[in-house]
Amino acid sequence: MGNFEKVGEFELKIEEIVKPMTQWTIILTLFVLVLQFVIHQNFTFTITNFLIGTLIIILLYILFMFLHEICHLIGFVLFGHAPLKSLKIGVNLQMGVAYATTTKLMPNKAMRKALLLPFWVTGVAPTICGIYFDYTPLTLVGAWLMVGAIGDFYMYRQLKRVDDAYYIQDDTENPKLHFYTKKLETD
Repeated sequence: MGNFEKVGEFELKIEEIVKPMTQWTIILTLFVLVLQFVIHQNFTFTITNFLIGTLIIILLYILFMFLHEICHLIGFVLFGHAPLKSLKIGVNLQMGVAYATTTKLMPNKAMRKALLLPFWVTGVAPTICGIYFDYTPLTLVGAWLMVGAIGDFYMYRQLKRVDDAYYIQDDTENPKLHFYTKKLETD
């Protein structure tokens, strides 16, 4: 990598986050539903509402998963000044994950910001809006997208342990981050 020297890497093991994701999905689902009920004290159930609500949840979830990845790309450009030609988005069917990546080396702080941007935009904001407007499909999808960012939080935690002077390269094939430092100039 020209003026950079690789000094380490971190790979996210998908199998290690399945259990915490399941636990947090249950906890957060129950929490937001109870909170929404306590605030609005309104609960009605009909088969028609259930079927329509389920369809809306599925569509919102797919849309918000896509938006989650778009937020990473926006973060790469906004915080790391990544050129548009360096961005890539897709789905890895073998791993069962959507992904967004850049080939550009980014400062550690910029990568951390880009990792957490989707949590706020597609998780926290929709959950708050869903609760405020008493719209359960949005509340649930937002909560599930917060949990869906757990892999981003694992990577963020690893980057907090790495010196801010390091540059980060997002792996374009696997959920892995490579750490680089600038080579010292010698005459």
